[in-house]
Amino acid sequence: MNRVQSPPQIQNRIDLQRVADMIEPGSRVLDIGCGDGALLDYLVHFKQVDGRGIELSQEGVNRSVSLGLAVVQGDAETDLHNYPSDAFDYVILSQTLQSIYDVRGTLDELLRIGRHAIVSFPNLGYWRVRFDLLMHGRSPMSEKLPFIWCDSPNIRFFTLTDFVNLAEDMGLGIDRIVSIDHAGRATPRNGVGLWTNWLAEEAIYLLSRGTSSASAEAPPGER
Repeated sequence: MNRVQSPPQIQNRIDLQRVADMIEPGSRVLDIGCGDGALLDYLVHFKQVDGRGIELSQEGVNRSVSLGLAVVQGDAETDLHNYPSDAFDYVILSQTLQSIYDVRGTLDELLRIGRHAIVSFPNLGYWRVRFDLLMHGRSPMSEKLPFIWCDSPNIRFFTLTDFVNLAEDMGLGIDRIVSIDHAGRATPRNGVGLWTNWLAEEAIYLLSRGTSSASAEAPPGER
């Protein structure tokens, strides 16, 4: 009897693996800020998606193209308007939202060109970041926020609760939340409560058009 083999995991990037797990095989996918193409390469080869990518750095574009991926150089804040509405099933913005100036406009564009958007970012509410600010009085740094303030590409510093509140304000649907702690443990959530906002180093949100079903209040088991 032949066993169906599971696809390999994306090495050393639990966050990218959890993003990949949210995407249905055979989907149309746009990966914005795709870096070296690791996630897009995985999705194309192991989930047979029709994948496209946008990357700001020429080095990242070159690396992605060398893998045979359809990646172009571009900027999320200036180039998304070039894509037609409903062009994709999923639009991914991984570890990039914190460097975006027009957050609301970009989120609107993600859900205009895609039926779903997957957004991930580091959590400023993580307890090590809070402790560093409280005890040392300096701009927060962590493994996910590794730059000193004057060298950082990040211009937005926000928490998991902040993002849920923004989604509710914009009328976006949050279909799924996955929090990731310092040890790399990924946990599905129905909402963001006090302890999730305290202990999660980063999070991934699956968004859709419509009213948010997630909550910024503590779900059962977190109170």
